[in-house]
Amino acid sequence: MEMATKRVLADLTHASWFKSSRSGPNCDNCVEVAFVTGAVGVRDSKDPTGPALVFAPGDWLAFVGGTRREAFGRG
Repeated sequence: MEMATKRVLADLTHASWFKSSRSGPNCDNCVEVAFVTGAVGVRDSKDPTGPALVFAPGDWLAFVGGTRREAFGRG
């Protein structure tokens, strides 16, 4: 099955990053998310100056919905 690839560009320079409320206060091994106009950024909390993945808002909502439904299995 071939997936379509979309290119989403976003300026995350001044984004407000946050962790899930389920992460706990001392979680250093988490992902952080930032919502900016037209995009959602995701980065490794251990490397805040490193690269970030950028998703279209609809794609991010589909991913979050899939995790809630446990659609991706446990590997």
